[in-house]
Formats: sequence, structure tokens, C-alpha cells
Amino acid sequence: MARKALFITFEGPEGAGKSTQIKLLKEYLESQGRKVLVTREPGGTPLAENFRNIVKHYQGEEPLYPPTELLLFEAARTQHVNYVIAPALQNNIIVLCDRFIDSTEAYQGAGRAQNMDFLRQLNGYAIGEWVPDLTLLIDLPVEVGLQRAAARVAHIVDHNDRLEAEKIDFHQRVRAAYLAIARREPQRVRVLDGSLDIEALFNAVKQQVDDALSEL
Repeated sequence: MARKALFITFEGPEGAGKSTQIKLLKEYLESQGRKVLVTREPGGTPLAENFRNIVKHYQGEEPLYPPTELLLFEAARTQHVNYVIAPALQNNIIVLCDRFIDSTEAYQGAGRAQNMDFLRQLNGYAIGEWVPDLTLLIDLPVEVGLQRAAARVAHIVDHNDRLEAEKIDFHQRVRAAYLAIARREPQRVRVLDGSLDIEALFNAVKQQVDDALSEL
């Protein structure tokens, strides 16, 4: 379906600075008179936020098995796409989403060693036609990202994160998977240097978004 609003997703390992860049981009686009919706995954709807709480913070005695985790992510995504993302895009509202299908491939596929072909089929089923127009992958070394993430824990509500707490080899697999996606889909996924300062990184974000807007 042809549409006039961009669907932009932000991806990256822990501590990449996605949230800051999304906030700056929202302000930049709104200053141009554009309508913008900011959302996130997992979550984005009241029901999907309940799934988020389970996959990120579950601490019960009963194990949360990797296939269960994957299916919970996809259930949340289906709800999110149909209830929030698709209606916004149909109303020509730019959507900025903090994580989307590539996070599932990186974290559950590479990190949790789930079957990648099946995972991609699930992603496709969950999103239907609503593929991102542009994905900005903010990349940086795992050690740097984890240090940043640890430094912010005292300042956020969303702590005790099961995925963030994984060992470093898990996060190395996640980063490698992200970069593999970027190599596979260079038209959609653009890799940005997460080691840049906030302003320099935002200039790179703006350039990519301005280029995408010019092609609408």
C-alpha cells in the first residue's frame, strides 16, 4: 500500500542511545509541522505492555523457555502493529518505533539460538505489509554499550532487564546479527556510529531521515 508517512525503526545493542535520538528526531520532525507517533517494542499498547513486563522482567521459579519468549514477543508485535502502527501510517502519521522485527532476529534468533527461518516467518506473519521504510541501526562495541546501560539503571524505571543482564557472549551474538541484517538489507538498514556524541549522531540521523522523506 502506498503511503505518505514514513515508518522508521531504531535498532541497536544495549546502551546504544536509541531513546535519546528518537526524542530528538520527534522534536525535529514536529518543528516541520509533521505529525509523529513514538512507540516501542515490546509494548506500545496496554495489552502488549503486559507481554513486555513478562519477557523483560519475569523472575518466577517456572522457567521462561526461549520458544515461549519468542512467541510472546510476536504476540505483542501483532497487537502493536494492528492497534497502533498501521492506523497511524494510514492516517499519514510518521511512526518512530524503538525496536521492531530486527531486535527479535538479533536477540531471540542469534542470542537465544532460535530457528531463524521460523522466526522470520513469524515476523512476517505478525507485521503483514507493515515493513519499516527505514531502520537506523546505532552500532557500538558491546562493552561500551553495557557500561552505558549499567550507568543509567539508577535513573530508569525499566530495570532488572532479563535480556540486558545476559552474559557478554550473548550480546556479542546480538551485535553480529544486527550487522548481518544490515549487510543483507542495505536499502532499509543504515548503520550509524553509536560512539559519536549525541549531536554528531543526531546529524547523521537527520541526514538519513531527510533523504528518506525526499523520496516520498
